[in-house]
Amino acid sequence: MGFFDHLMRDIRSILDRDGEQNAIPPLDGALSPNDRLDACLPIGTPLPGLDDVLADKDGSLLVSAGRHVLRLSGDGFATRTPVAEFEDDAGGLAIHPDGRILVCVAGRGLAAIDLARPEPRWLKTAEGCALAGLISVAAAPDGRIFAVDGSMGRPPSEWRHDLMEKRHNGRLIECGPRLEDARTLLKDLRYPYGIAIAPDSGQIWFSESWAHRVSRIPRNGTPQPEIVLRNLPGYPARLRPDGRGGFYLGLFARRTHLIEFVLKEDDFRKEMIATVPPDHWIAPAYAGGSDCLEPMQIGGVKALGIQKPWAPPRSYGLLVHLDANGEVINAMHSRTGGRFHGITAACMTPQGLVIASRGAGCLLLERGDGR
Repeated sequence: MGFFDHLMRDIRSILDRDGEQNAIPPLDGALSPNDRLDACLPIGTPLPGLDDVLADKDGSLLVSAGRHVLRLSGDGFATRTPVAEFEDDAGGLAIHPDGRILVCVAGRGLAAIDLARPEPRWLKTAEGCALAGLISVAAAPDGRIFAVDGSMGRPPSEWRHDLMEKRHNGRLIECGPRLEDARTLLKDLRYPYGIAIAPDSGQIWFSESWAHRVSRIPRNGTPQPEIVLRNLPGYPARLRPDGRGGFYLGLFARRTHLIEFVLKEDDFRKEMIATVPPDHWIAPAYAGGSDCLEPMQIGGVKALGIQKPWAPPRSYGLLVHLDANGEVINAMHSRTGGRFHGITAACMTPQGLVIASRGAGCLLLERGDGR
């Protein structure tokens, strides 16, 4: 049976030589490598567990880091004020039209924070299934709330398990303004990570990390996904409107031929899961280079203390700017030897573009309009 599996895999690779899983696209054109992320200004001291960043209407920032939600304000966002603390990690953020702050909390569900009340309101299940893996949330102008559950039954911290187990049980859910009547709009998604609502059309855009794509569905009517960006060179994270009809899309890691190979070798992959700690798996990472036990490719080994920018990446920093049609306008990179990897979110503010580097645990500021 093992021989037959290998034979069929080789036949499929020949017949589908240009298939999405066999052809990692090069970084060229609008995606050409640069060092723009490394040239950004870090905002304040590091934020351990940094995950999401969101601009509020008053020009301040809301940030999720570890179990905390913070507000950053003032010149250069130097002032930090606690907003909320949870029993588990805080993740995706959104602001409801009525002013409430929506927070995805690992293992718990969706919290709606009214700053005038001491306790948040919770959405913990949808159609009887616990919302343990909520990653991102968005609120429509009419008050309806949309969120993505990356992996049913697994918290966001176990994202590597989801990839290496080849799971595809993520879902996109919808509920009312008061977190009522939660229902599943789409299921069997391949780790949906980001969600946003297009300001002009009202369409719901969402990313699927393990499918390397961005899709959209109408806010009303039959939710039939339309792929607008496919076969990305990395694993897409959160989407955020840019204020001009387009979006900022973080890619939290690059795809590599080694990882793609491991995903096809089932026996090796299963043994790796059973015998090796997750941090040492041949898998994507938010950051790398700090542990001598990390898996490496020959091209990624340091020479004379320097890691080549073009080496096969253990981790990478990449933020993509999309237009209203999903076409890539430009990109910001922190290459293999760079400092700011694991880009999970970005948002535009009056002070410039703010970017969350989860790998470095810090926020970055690029002055200007972010183009």
